[in-house]
Amino acid sequence: MKHSLVVLAAGIGSRYGGLKQIEPLGPGGEFLLDYSVYDARRAGFDRVVFVIRRDLEAAFRSAMGARIERQIDTAYVFQELDALPGGRKPPANRAKPWGTGHAVLCCAETVQNTFAVINADDYYGPSAYLRLSEFLDRTADRPDRYALVGYRLRETLSAHGTVARGVCVVRDDLLDTIHETTGIASQDGRITSDAGPLCGDEPVSMNCWGFKPTLFAQLAEGFDQFLTRSVSDPKAEFYLPERVGQLVREGRASAEVLPTSEAWFGITNPRDRAGAAERIAERVRTGVYPSPLWR
Repeated sequence: MKHSLVVLAAGIGSRYGGLKQIEPLGPGGEFLLDYSVYDARRAGFDRVVFVIRRDLEAAFRSAMGARIERQIDTAYVFQELDALPGGRKPPANRAKPWGTGHAVLCCAETVQNTFAVINADDYYGPSAYLRLSEFLDRTADRPDRYALVGYRLRETLSAHGTVARGVCVVRDDLLDTIHETTGIASQDGRITSDAGPLCGDEPVSMNCWGFKPTLFAQLAEGFDQFLTRSVSDPKAEFYLPERVGQLVREGRASAEVLPTSEAWFGITNPRDRAGAAERIAERVRTGVYPSPLWR
């Protein structure tokens, strides 16, 4: 069975500046996103859907899309502020996108099969896509069964300050709850947070999901509820993990947590670039990736 890869890229550059998040990192000039698509294609994904802002379309296609389009079936979906149901209009003071849940919802007419969701500026590792592909094949007859790749907290920390992570409570391999935990940092071999000490082995969500098309109707329902209570708040966002967590609590869906020992890393600010480039170079040296990546 083939699957789609949905890449959330509408917010790319908002914290880093412009499109610098997709500046070359690999020895052959590859972007971080190149490696994500490469890993997904090897794992059985045969289509990639980029969720972007319309004002970034030309730059994104020029920098990334043209190369990816030669490797895999590619589609583009636009996350726009006025993409609202029921004739609603965004408030005049709204500037930021409506959040990751809305970004995935924008794919409802484009994605008809099972799919994974990732962030454009994160590296998840080859095994993450293999686990998701296996899960989507194995649970094809379970439209309400989703999946989350759970990373060990210690493998997601930053050398440049504190981070916030969705710390998962898992029962019988299924997601029970996700607690958004702030102020996480490693100091003198100990991991601390605003909620207290952590051991480092806790599974955390890095927004790497596996879904069935059933999710779209559930997102539409949740987004309508979100707009009813929060449309006038210029900073409120409809988050994908929050909606999945709500569905789990209501017993309307379940989510397997797929453990991985992969070391996650991402590009959030300019200080992250050197470390990410070195990690990619190490994977090329050890044969995880060829160079150049696309031959």
